[in-house]
Amino acid sequence: MRFDILTLFPEMFAGPLSTSILGKARESGLVTVDVWNIRDYALDKHRIVDDTPYGGGAGMVLKVDVLARAVESVRGTSNAPVVYLSPQGRMFSQSVAAELAALPHLILLSGHYEEIDERVRQHWVDWELSIGDYVLTGGELPAMVVVDAVTRLLPGVLGHEDSSKEDSFQAGLLDYPHYTRPAEFRGMKVPEVLLSGHHGKIARYRLKEALRRTLLRRPDLLQRKDLSTEERQLLQELTDEASAEGRVNTDESD
Repeated sequence: MRFDILTLFPEMFAGPLSTSILGKARESGLVTVDVWNIRDYALDKHRIVDDTPYGGGAGMVLKVDVLARAVESVRGTSNAPVVYLSPQGRMFSQSVAAELAALPHLILLSGHYEEIDERVRQHWVDWELSIGDYVLTGGELPAMVVVDAVTRLLPGVLGHEDSSKEDSFQAGLLDYPHYTRPAEFRGMKVPEVLLSGHHGKIARYRLKEALRRTLLRRPDLLQRKDLSTEERQLLQELTDEASAEGRVNTDESD
C-alpha cells in the first residue's frame, strides 16, 4: 500500500515512520510512505502558503492555488482519494481503518493554521477524517494515526495473522485482559483457566471478559453490535453475577 502525505512540517514524520512496526513494514516493502512539503508548491520567492481570510477573522488560511498544485502534482495520473484530516470529518474508527486498508493508495492532506481554503474541500478533497472531538494545531498527528492504524491491518505487517483480529474494536468489543509469566507475582495470580490448556474454556473466558470490559467501559458499543447467541448468554451471566454481588453487598451492609 502507498501513502502520500502533504504537510508543512515533514520533519515531524521522520521518527514515527522509521521505527517499530511502521519502520519494519516500510523496510520490507509492505507499505510505502512519501512525505511532501506543501511549501515546495508555492511559486513566489518567499514560498508563502497562507493568507488572511476574506471577511476578516482570526488566523490564517492555506491558499487554494498552492494546495491545488500540491495535490495535482502528488496525485499525478492516479485516482487515489485525497483525505483531509479535519475535526469536521467522519470519525476515524477501526472499521474505517479496515476500509482504507483495502485501498492501494491514499493521499493524506495535513492542514495547518486556521483552515484550508474552502475551494480545496470542494474540488480536491474526496473525504475528511477526524480522530476525535478536539482540535489540534495541525493534521500531522492525525495523519500519523491513520497511517499506523491502517498499516497494521495489512497482510504480513504483524507477526501473527490473528493479532489484529483480536484487537479492541475489531469485533465490536474491547479487548480481553492479557497475562504472561510469571504466573504469580506478589500474590497476584493469573486466572487458572488460562493455565488449563483447555482451548474451548479459554476462548469462552476471553469472550466473557471482553464483554465485561465493554459493558463497564463502553456500553455504547454493545448497543451497536449484533450479538451472537453465545454473547447474549454471557452477558446474561454477567448481569446475574452483578445482581448477586449487589445482593451480597446489601446483606453485608445490613
